[in-house]
Amino acid sequence: MQPADLTITPRDRRFGRDEKTPRWWHGGDPYATAFYNALSVTFPKGEAFFVESVRAFREGADPRLAKEIKAFTTQEAIHSREHAAFNNRVKDSGYDVAPLDAYVDARMEIAKARPMIVQLAATMALEHFTAILAHELLANPKHLEGADKASADLWRWHAAEEIEHKGVAYDTWLHATKDWTRWKRWKVKALVMVDVTRHFMAGRAEAMMELLRQDGITGAKAKWKMFRYAFVSPGMARRVLGMWLTYFLPRFHPWQHDDRTLIAAYEASVPNGEETFAKKVRYAA
Repeated sequence: MQPADLTITPRDRRFGRDEKTPRWWHGGDPYATAFYNALSVTFPKGEAFFVESVRAFREGADPRLAKEIKAFTTQEAIHSREHAAFNNRVKDSGYDVAPLDAYVDARMEIAKARPMIVQLAATMALEHFTAILAHELLANPKHLEGADKASADLWRWHAAEEIEHKGVAYDTWLHATKDWTRWKRWKVKALVMVDVTRHFMAGRAEAMMELLRQDGITGAKAKWKMFRYAFVSPGMARRVLGMWLTYFLPRFHPWQHDDRTLIAAYEASVPNGEETFAKKVRYAA
């Protein structure tokens, strides 16, 4: 379960509003830029889906979980806002993200046609993905080395909050399936995770290659370099594999791995007085 002293705190920050983001904002590297741009495109609509699926099961939740769902909703709403702004800067730098948006829309249509409990299971699986990516992003500074400051600040902020609320969807799932057998609960979450992983990995790979194509980078060499970036060096996809597998353990819970030290380190890195960092925001209803 969640640590007893954990408080989920929405941090209302804004990034890069008054500046132009370079086309290859990640150290002049088209592969690194494509990796993060392809991920960002999914966030505004994806996080709205997460909010809807979690809130659908808030009835009957204990007071603590109900409060955490509200905080989760607020954090995700702000994340959607900031990634929408980031995605606009991606478009302003010359990329056509319409094909990527179309893929996300198609996946959302399929997901929303499924029962709400399956939508919650998909959210829980994807929240595990975002939590382990967030952990690796903050734990290993190499991932954002050389990146445009405003963009790097956005990703670090998002990562810290993803870690902070990583147990909310899972605890909502436990609440929603409290009458299920342990076997049924495990079977559904495992099958959904396998399906989510297949589409998530294939979709992001396709999106990365589309962005690289727009840079005139195509062919087998482009695919190899993209694979090398994701799985070799810095190897984000490879580095999170072990944490991804823990999801299938029978008694798994996201907070079995307490990585709040990464949140504390992030907060300590933010300059004192930086605008809106400590601003309190009203939780979404």
